[in-house]
Amino acid sequence: MARRHILITGPPRCGKSTLIERVVRQLDRPATGFFTRELRAGERRVGFAIETLDGKRGILAHQDLRSRYEVGRYGVNLADIEGIAVPSLFPSGPEELVVVDEIGKMECLSRVFRDTLIRVLNSSHPVLGSIALKGDHFIQGIKARNDVLLIGLSEANREEAFAVVVRELSGRSAA
Repeated sequence: MARRHILITGPPRCGKSTLIERVVRQLDRPATGFFTRELRAGERRVGFAIETLDGKRGILAHQDLRSRYEVGRYGVNLADIEGIAVPSLFPSGPEELVVVDEIGKMECLSRVFRDTLIRVLNSSHPVLGSIALKGDHFIQGIKARNDVLLIGLSEANREEAFAVVVRELSGRSAA
């Protein structure tokens, strides 16, 4: 089976999202999906936002959010994962790249997100995303798929990784 999807992994703050954004800007192809952004109050991180490629925004998690789902000090907002992030994963055209930043513990608390991710990975659309370095059996299963090219990112290989991803995604024909 050909490796249709590219997932970037590495420690927090190693540049996964930045690499994916650079690739999306570089490629001349339509894309849909979402990015996860840090929410800051001064120097402190207080949560994470969801930003779709078409401009929708929501809260992924926040330290002041009361939720029955928590990761560390953050309450996780399943409503915005399922109402904003998940709908962005459905391509509207045959050549569309699906961006998933990220496949992590918070996102995977949503069964709807997990089910949708599997549907997208099983479709003909390529996925470019980031995935947690560590994770439960679901995350490890995604990383082990035969159709996934997993790239470990570090400060030392950022430019090489960028070139590999652009080359891999540029050389593919429409789905």
